[in-house]
Amino acid sequence: MRRFIPFLLTLTVLMWAAVAQAQDLAVRDEDDSLYSFWEDAASRAEERIDAAEDLSTEDLETLRQRLSTFRGEFDLARQANSARIATIRSQINALGPVPESGEESAEISATRADLDQQFEDLQAPILAADVAFRRADGLINEIDAIVRKRDTRRLLSLGPSPLNPKTWPIAFADSERILRDLANDLASITDERNQENFQNKLPLVLLLLAISLTLIVRGRLWAGIAVNYMRRFGGRGSGVWSFLVSLLRIFLPLAGIYIFSHAILLTGVFDDTFEKLISLMPVLGFLLLGFRWLAERLFAREEEDALICLTQEGRRAGRFYMLILSLLFVARGVIAVLFDLEQAAPETLAITAFPVVVLFGVVLFFLGLLLRKYDIVDVEEGEDHAQKPGVGRVVRFFGTVLIAVSLLAPVMAAIGYSEAGNAMLYPTILSLLVLGLVMVLQRFAADVYGLIVGQGVEARDSLIAIFAGFLLVMTSIPLLALIWGARVTDLTELWGRFLAGFEIGGTRISPSDFLTFAIVFVLGYTITRLLQSTLRVNVLPKTRLDIGGQNALISGIGYVGIFLAALIAVTVAGVDLSAFAIVAGALSVGIGFGLQTIVSNFVSGIILLVERPISEGDWIEVGGQMGVVKHISVRSTRIETFDRTDVIVPNSDLIAGTVTNYTRGNTIGRLIVKVGVAYGTDTKRVDRILREIANAQPMVLNNPPPNVVFMGFGADSLDFEIRAILRDVNWILSVQNDINHEIAARFTEEGIEIPFAQRDVWLRNPEVLQTNTSESD
Repeated sequence: MRRFIPFLLTLTVLMWAAVAQAQDLAVRDEDDSLYSFWEDAASRAEERIDAAEDLSTEDLETLRQRLSTFRGEFDLARQANSARIATIRSQINALGPVPESGEESAEISATRADLDQQFEDLQAPILAADVAFRRADGLINEIDAIVRKRDTRRLLSLGPSPLNPKTWPIAFADSERILRDLANDLASITDERNQENFQNKLPLVLLLLAISLTLIVRGRLWAGIAVNYMRRFGGRGSGVWSFLVSLLRIFLPLAGIYIFSHAILLTGVFDDTFEKLISLMPVLGFLLLGFRWLAERLFAREEEDALICLTQEGRRAGRFYMLILSLLFVARGVIAVLFDLEQAAPETLAITAFPVVVLFGVVLFFLGLLLRKYDIVDVEEGEDHAQKPGVGRVVRFFGTVLIAVSLLAPVMAAIGYSEAGNAMLYPTILSLLVLGLVMVLQRFAADVYGLIVGQGVEARDSLIAIFAGFLLVMTSIPLLALIWGARVTDLTELWGRFLAGFEIGGTRISPSDFLTFAIVFVLGYTITRLLQSTLRVNVLPKTRLDIGGQNALISGIGYVGIFLAALIAVTVAGVDLSAFAIVAGALSVGIGFGLQTIVSNFVSGIILLVERPISEGDWIEVGGQMGVVKHISVRSTRIETFDRTDVIVPNSDLIAGTVTNYTRGNTIGRLIVKVGVAYGTDTKRVDRILREIANAQPMVLNNPPPNVVFMGFGADSLDFEIRAILRDVNWILSVQNDINHEIAARFTEEGIEIPFAQRDVWLRNPEVLQTNTSESD
């Protein structure tokens, strides 16, 4: 048994080595076959690119797709054996450089030669893959340049003008041919074979027509019934259920339209042209219903549901313009499909589409004027549908864009640049629809959040709603790029480069590196905060450290923990810190020569933001200036004084100077009101009256109760002070004003005199004054 076990181990090792060698040979054979096939494919691709004038854009896109597949394979091959290469490189670095004398031990020399050979063997396929990758990438860039050049030439090409009388006979003759073909297609309905086929499918067709008409007519009513049933589960008062109602009112009639078109196609009595138009009915129905749905959401009948706050007449006009736009889109789609099927001449398409473009321009012009009238709505207290200033600026900007496009597109179509006019007109309308859809979905996300947390419509102004809007805008960017002429390959190319990252100082940083950095830093930050909390609550109170030492220790741990979290996150993300050492050295020189004040304010700002001895909204006093903190940045802090002036205070003054914070932690503060009474007044009675006045104030706390102190005997009066604790120190001036008024009124009622300053003048030589007076007489 003892001999058999080593034999098995030896056999296992030999088999594993054989399998590994076979796999390595298979990989090499596969790579060799890939590269040999690539050389042939790349040569043929270069020949086709050189003859690109004879190829269509679709052929070029197909060729690009094949090259992109090769490039992806080569990119993966460039990253092969990266861990093994890094290990060998670290081993070579551990050996150090070759001595200047060239003499080293035979063992080290053999090890160095073996590592160098392994490194070259591993680098060889990577270099080959990199060469092939760059060649494929260059060919792809050439194809992209050719396609973009064709698109530019197509947009700037001058076609037939619809206002040129020479093109009218061609268009009229072509239109007559198309109408004649359509009439012939309709005549095929009476064919006996078609009639027989129709009669065989008549029961099914009638059933489908009945279902479709029921959905179209009764769909809106059924949607309301379904949502009223769902409202019983909660959420009344939010916009969730109204949104669901609006969706069902689209999808149920749209399903009816689809069934209707399918029923018509089942009859089999129409030819190809009419079948294509009938199969287009669901798309056209979706356009009509989608435009109507979006108009009902953006320009809702109820003011609190409207996303674009206009007057009632303005919202009605907005819904009307959206209806006209949908009808024009349907007409333009029918014309494009029909003329494409009938292979109409360019003159026919230009003349027929020009009135539609002009109508588009008219509608967009009035819609732009309507959006330009949009303004931020001033709402009364209790209303919650005020629009933010940013929304108003965006809406008015789009109004200006619509007006400009409504004027330029018809003019360009009239001249003959119909492609350029269409490239400007239709993407503008589609972009408007996409952004309107973003607004609708953002409102729906906010309503869903409000339904979940129970906030209702108040959730529309929450941070979650803003975050949802940001995500929707970012998601819509690729769709907007496609609308404005970007190709899918362009977007995939940008996405691939984004995933590949960018290079800084020889280090490539990818999105995964950013994600790693964020996760590690957040984890380190959380651990630091938990450690601080544990020390503050459980450990430090049991030590003999005073409260100042405890706070200093906790703050120091926070700074060190955050610094270490950032350092570890950068290291784990794979960023080379050696490059930062050079930057840090340059910064140290700059700081030493003239950036001391700036860096001092910067560091002070970081301390303010981390420690938060003051926060926005605090009432503070620093350097003789008193006011409310409005904004804290890394360099300075803005304070708004009570006379509504802004004071910019460097952060170093807030750290190194003395700062009085009246509202830090809580708004409780003390009020002192001084008053004097005439000599001879009953001091006990004054004490009782002042206590009654203080206790009668609603802002004065009863625990601790207000106190009245007889301060002493002044030069002109008996001095008293009311000392009271207010529940909100921001009301100190108002409470002091009310107490002074009440003191004046009560002292008048009680006959207590509030003296004013009196002075006795003694003349040392009155006879001199009398002599001077007699001489002047």
